[in-house]
Amino acid sequence: MSIRRFLIVCFVFIGFCVLAFGQLPAFDQGTGVTFQPNIVVFIADDVSWNDFGCYGNPSVRTPHTDALAANGIKFTNAYLTASSCSPSRSSIITGRYPHNTGKAAELHLAIADHLPWIPQLLQEEGYFTALSGKDHMKKEDGSQTEFWDHYDRGRVEGNQGGHANWVEVVQNRPTNHPFFFWFAASDAHRHWDADADWVKELYGPKTDPADVVVPPFLLDIRETRQDLASYYNEVIRFDYFLGQVVAELKIQEVLDTTLILVLADNGRPFPRAKTRLHDSGMKTALVAHWPFGIKDPGTSDSLVSVIDFAPTFLQLADGEESDTFQGVSMLPLFKDKDAEIRQYAFSEHNWHDYEALARSVRTKDWLYLENFRTKSAWQGPADSVRSPSFQQLLVHKKIGVLSKVQAEIFLSPRPAAELYNMKLDPHQLKDLATEDSRAGIQRSLKGILKIWMQETGDSIPELVSQDEFHRETGIRIVNDHSYRYETPGESKNASEINRHGPQ
Repeated sequence: MSIRRFLIVCFVFIGFCVLAFGQLPAFDQGTGVTFQPNIVVFIADDVSWNDFGCYGNPSVRTPHTDALAANGIKFTNAYLTASSCSPSRSSIITGRYPHNTGKAAELHLAIADHLPWIPQLLQEEGYFTALSGKDHMKKEDGSQTEFWDHYDRGRVEGNQGGHANWVEVVQNRPTNHPFFFWFAASDAHRHWDADADWVKELYGPKTDPADVVVPPFLLDIRETRQDLASYYNEVIRFDYFLGQVVAELKIQEVLDTTLILVLADNGRPFPRAKTRLHDSGMKTALVAHWPFGIKDPGTSDSLVSVIDFAPTFLQLADGEESDTFQGVSMLPLFKDKDAEIRQYAFSEHNWHDYEALARSVRTKDWLYLENFRTKSAWQGPADSVRSPSFQQLLVHKKIGVLSKVQAEIFLSPRPAAELYNMKLDPHQLKDLATEDSRAGIQRSLKGILKIWMQETGDSIPELVSQDEFHRETGIRIVNDHSYRYETPGESKNASEINRHGPQ
């Protein structure tokens, strides 16, 4: 073949790829896929891992998430790095542990300016990037839109869930670029509005309180059941709008070439969930759907951390991984869902409405945590404290009728260390830290956690930001920011440290 004819063939092939996929071919990266896939991240707000139908909750209607799971990978050991809105999101978007993001380790604070974000790096690889819905991430100068080609809050009258513009974003995208969409719902963050009668016209009847699943650490009474039913309605709404996007991707014939991830930023906004290091707060549902790239669909119990998204996305984009990433690529799991990409997952509990500082390390079987602020209870964030579920626990505590598991929410002082067998004790109700027979596993995990804290530049500030809200009423008790002090890692310049510690 002549050089001229060869070049013509090459240009025709490239043109075909652009027309067929809206993007140029990229390297294989071991996936067997020879083009840059589109990427969509659906992130719910305050939804626990087991509040989706595909994760075993029979009373939450999530047919669209369930369908993605049935044709993709459902991860059963996926963990967040923080069970707190902005620290969790800041960690995901940078691929770093919260204390390595700058002051963003704590709620509402900013990511260090020098750290790259996933959308920034994907833009450099030719991606069109869009955020629609809840943001809650910012740079030190307060900016939020710099790394997004399209940016909107996704809230309009009649749709307060953050999903108002998702389908429109998909419809109006440029077709000559691969895309990265961060579709972030406000569901199921309190205050809730999915109980309204008109919403049943979209996705069916409201949840019957008699059908909810009440975890053992909450009271099984009318107030709690109604509270959970209202929460379920928000999860159902999240799934409905997710389904609208999936339908549009199908219409555009790009669903098969799009990697979709479904997860949440932290656990449900109830006592012993949101902000907790236990699975009720830190474990997340994680569904991956990508027909062209996932070679081994099914259920995976391999350990995954959300900081693993960043290196995964950059590999798929055929880009250079940033030295700032602390996670590991998930691509081996797409080829073999039973592959092992990490032995440990680490998480943090920092200030969120109340003084707090604790750390944890997980294996598949064990959870070990250390609490550096033992004097205070872990009653949950202020929105949870104001909830009917918490207030009923408080009433029943005062008359002395709570079970030991329910009373744990008010435990003060708390133990400095806790150890749980997650396979035998999925709710982590029995602390094994004082049992001599478990001393070996505790010593081992304590050592691993210490190494991780040292290598990543974690620190325990002498002064931690103080309580912003009353611990029993959830009412604000300070109106300025004089109570915010040094954040974890700040004294060691942890935002400049790229070491990831044990994996």
